[in-house]
Amino acid sequence: MSGIQKLIEGYHDFYAVYFGKSPKAQTFKRLVTKGQRPEIMLICCSDSRIDPSVLFNCEPGDLFVVRNVANLVPPYDPNPRHHSTSSALEFAVKHLGVKDIIILGHSQCGGIQTLLETPNFSDASQNDKSFIFHWMQIAKEAKKTVLSNAKDPSDPALVCTCAKEALHISIKNLHSFPWIEERALDGSLRLHAWYFDLATGTLDRQPLP
Repeated sequence: MSGIQKLIEGYHDFYAVYFGKSPKAQTFKRLVTKGQRPEIMLICCSDSRIDPSVLFNCEPGDLFVVRNVANLVPPYDPNPRHHSTSSALEFAVKHLGVKDIIILGHSQCGGIQTLLETPNFSDASQNDKSFIFHWMQIAKEAKKTVLSNAKDPSDPALVCTCAKEALHISIKNLHSFPWIEERALDGSLRLHAWYFDLATGTLDRQPLP
């Protein structure tokens, strides 16, 4: 079966459950008539092995999800640019009123691997047109911290360490958004950093010291 055919058959299964005579059909009817009101925003990696709805057994309407390379949050920047993740944060917090934001990191992250293997800006003029290269600079301090403490820079375990360190940066960047910081301080919004291990299936809900 081709990948496209699998999608089409999956859609038919979805339609039968949520638009047929199944009790779950009321779920979509409610979402259509009353609109979405998720309490949780989840920022996760684009990695095809990480599907938050599958991982957390969620129903439609449960999660407001943003996916990007390496589940990064950029710092607050009011300049008019194409701010995909930032605009999603604004919508989730100011319009949907989510109560929790979870950043979900994971093992074997290709973005983090690229960050560790790519030379620094001063040595990487060949990467000046790479979208991934510039995006991953959000986590460059994580790379610096990890490599400065590493006994063996080629150790594969550094990808995991750096992915967790990058969560520090994304949490810090969340606090740089004034309307997120305001809600975090008054307790109406909680920020979380979780880490999922692909090999063991374990979920660390306290990866930050």
